[in-house]
Amino acid sequence: MLDFRMDTFLALCRTMNYTRAAEELNITQPAVTQHIQYLQRHYGVKLFQYRDKHLFLTEAGAALRSAALTMEHDERELMEHLPLLQKGMQHLRLGATLTVGEYALPPHLGRYMKRHSDVALHLVVGSTRRLLEGLNRGELDAAVVEGYFAKREYDAIRWSMEPYVCVCAAGSALEGPMELEDLFTQTLILRDPEAGTREILERPLLERNFQLSDFRRVVEINDLTVIKQLVEQNCGITFLYRRAVERELEEGQLRQVFLRGWEVQHEFTFLWRKGSVFEQNYRRLYAQLCQNQEE
Repeated sequence: MLDFRMDTFLALCRTMNYTRAAEELNITQPAVTQHIQYLQRHYGVKLFQYRDKHLFLTEAGAALRSAALTMEHDERELMEHLPLLQKGMQHLRLGATLTVGEYALPPHLGRYMKRHSDVALHLVVGSTRRLLEGLNRGELDAAVVEGYFAKREYDAIRWSMEPYVCVCAAGSALEGPMELEDLFTQTLILRDPEAGTREILERPLLERNFQLSDFRRVVEINDLTVIKQLVEQNCGITFLYRRAVERELEEGQLRQVFLRGWEVQHEFTFLWRKGSVFEQNYRRLYAQLCQNQEE
């Protein structure tokens, strides 16, 4: 069980404001100050500092935050795990981003479930940001994500390397190979800002001194199926992992637009909180799922 003063520390890390941390915890602001002062005396370091009237974590504070989040995660894991052990059961709280959850994970997870009938499974599909928050709060054991993450915070193993491609309607007038900037006359249909797939597009654009606003129009939709249906109707183009559009490409509903110099790939990554006492469990789970992939 985490010390109550560590709960205060994490609340202050989230809010970076003593008053809001006190309100979140339903305690007084002086109590928040006392708890932080106690931790600073205990560890012999300064955890926060002010710069331009804004509160920031020190390097030591950031290190303590990372360790505290892992401890909080493991505490939550124990709370969930121990009662199930008494019933001869295990549990698995796994997260997956949308592309992973819909197109990459289900076949392998299905075979895993058949082999491990004693495992109570809870799968959460969401954005990379929300899954990372779930790991930090101890609501998830591990996750397979497609977006970027802070490697100093998580232990990670590559799940797969995925091509990221441009697709258009089968009847589109677009013909490749062509230059990226030739697409700027098109309507770009893409996921919302929270989605990991969106950042996978934004970074290579910036590397080429382009941005999303260079396209004639940008339409944001938080549903892959709707995006693909709109592209099929020739309402615009999109960029997605090839895995997510393989069936439509094979059946001729969509067509890949080949771009000169565009060979963007990105990892799907299996990860968990760095330093977790359950690390070997998570590595074993990864190995079991990978075994299923190879069959």
